[in-house]
Amino acid sequence: MTAIGKLYQPKLWVGLQSVVMVVRVRHLWNKTTREVQFYLTSLNSDAQLIGRAIRKHWGIENEAHWTLDCTFSEDACRIRSFHSPQNFSILRRIALNALNLEQSYKRSLRQKMKRTAMDNNYMIQVLSSCFITNTLDSSDSLCQA
Repeated sequence: MTAIGKLYQPKLWVGLQSVVMVVRVRHLWNKTTREVQFYLTSLNSDAQLIGRAIRKHWGIENEAHWTLDCTFSEDACRIRSFHSPQNFSILRRIALNALNLEQSYKRSLRQKMKRTAMDNNYMIQVLSSCFITNTLDSSDSLCQA
């Protein structure tokens, strides 16, 4: 309870318009989970507007996180020291963007990533898709095996 006293500093809360409570109930098979979250916002008290903003935020967050975790096993990554976590996060996002930009191989991101690891020519094609507007023809060999 002593922490609440530290939170009551009006200058920290300039612009605060609303405190929002969201209750999420999830029914999955025979299990029901209930989660309560609180948000502080500078938006006016309009439930429709705030609800859309929260759903949009979590939609974007969940999609990006899910993709990074499924493709690169980001949650299992044990890199923890110095700036390494931020550096690897940036590299994963660059790789994700490069794989998404490469359109000649119509497979999942995980399959594209595996092919990139095994095929040097495809790796160069993926990397070039970030920098060159016209992707290279797959018959052009850029790497000597």
